[in-house]
Amino acid sequence: MNKQLGIAGIAALVVAGTVTVVPAQAVTYGTPTISLSASYLSGAVGAVGDPVVNVTVGQSGADVSALTVSASASSKASVAGTGDVTVTGAGAVRQLAVTARGRGYTNLTVKVAGLGGKSATKTLSYAASAAVQNPAEARYFTGASDSSAAVDVDGGYTVVADDESNVLRLYDRSCSAAPVRTWDFSSQLGVTKEVDIEGATLIGNTIYWTGSLGNNKDGEYKAPRNTVFTTTVTGSGSGTQLAYGRSYKKLRDELVAWDTANGNRYGFAAGTAAGEAPKQIDGFNVEGLEFAPGSTTTAYLGFRAPLAPAVPGGKALIVPVTNFDKVLSSGAKATFGAGIELDLGGLAIRDIRKNAANQYLILAGSWAADDNSDPYALYQWDGVAGHAPVKRADLPTTDPGGWEAVVDVPDLSVAGARVQLITDSGSADLYGDGVEAKDLAHPEWKKARAAWFTLN
Repeated sequence: MNKQLGIAGIAALVVAGTVTVVPAQAVTYGTPTISLSASYLSGAVGAVGDPVVNVTVGQSGADVSALTVSASASSKASVAGTGDVTVTGAGAVRQLAVTARGRGYTNLTVKVAGLGGKSATKTLSYAASAAVQNPAEARYFTGASDSSAAVDVDGGYTVVADDESNVLRLYDRSCSAAPVRTWDFSSQLGVTKEVDIEGATLIGNTIYWTGSLGNNKDGEYKAPRNTVFTTTVTGSGSGTQLAYGRSYKKLRDELVAWDTANGNRYGFAAGTAAGEAPKQIDGFNVEGLEFAPGSTTTAYLGFRAPLAPAVPGGKALIVPVTNFDKVLSSGAKATFGAGIELDLGGLAIRDIRKNAANQYLILAGSWAADDNSDPYALYQWDGVAGHAPVKRADLPTTDPGGWEAVVDVPDLSVAGARVQLITDSGSADLYGDGVEAKDLAHPEWKKARAAWFTLN
């Protein structure tokens, strides 16, 4: 008869009346492992739903549920301290969130405490931007700061363009996070520099994108900016996929020729001349793209500059491209309708978007280059030349970055309709160190703000 007893780490083996004492085998634990889904994290003071970092831990010989994850401030606690870090989850992957205490940078030491008295650490570099107005309505799209155009792709997701690169990014509109998916069509477009994407619109399953068509900020002609192109959408929401369609690179030249043939009313030839900066009252810079009411052929190009005419008047300018579908589908030479001049209180067009009911929202802002402190407003319009737009909202100007994109247009006949806008924050000093967001070393610290506004 055999009988095994475990008492205080010693097993007593009874065999035929003889007791043999055998030491129990000791458990050996390995060194814990820890990895972070990102080494850099951005937040904002007062923010709701800031991005999180996944912390993956393990230890040989141990149940991961027995491992403890914590974080402590290792540099500037005034930005975020030990008590401002929250770790949730009990498995191999935990979620770490930080509540910003103040603006600036700090390093956090993330530690996994394993069994056998062993531990391991990683450093998380954290940056916090200042508080903004209505923080509960704000979300931050990280990975890029110069957001310039957006298209809703249903399911709560939007594709966002950046005017400092040719990368298109898919974001969840409801949360602050990195893009779900990215696409870079530079090779298909045959360019190595930025197209300076500034406008976009969706018709069916085709997204039309346009570059600014203007000179660069130093007044130099850069061919990639004279690009319009299409992408084809499949899927929706988080499953959205984009495929490259076609491009066209003569639209700027054809706009200049059209204006010249019509008496140089808008000064396109002068605005595109060598040495002319695009963002001046008589410059040349396209920032809005949308189709005419009920049309899938005529597109409206909305201009940030020039105002129409620059002296006197100061009205915002739209030029209809009456065969825009064929320009992109077959390379047909562009044809144009009469310019549409809108009174936006001296402001220019930064974006234009319509809904299925042909209700338009125009995001109006200054034509100037450094305009973050200048007024912004939303105007409602019916898309008909000769009909006046109506102001629906003034937008705050004290937050970093300029309002640049309308994601989609709600039913504007409903009281309390809400619209989501996105900033271009590339020139903003987000973290108080004098560095513009576009020049930050780490993509995770670059971000644009999306905010919801209620229309009165």
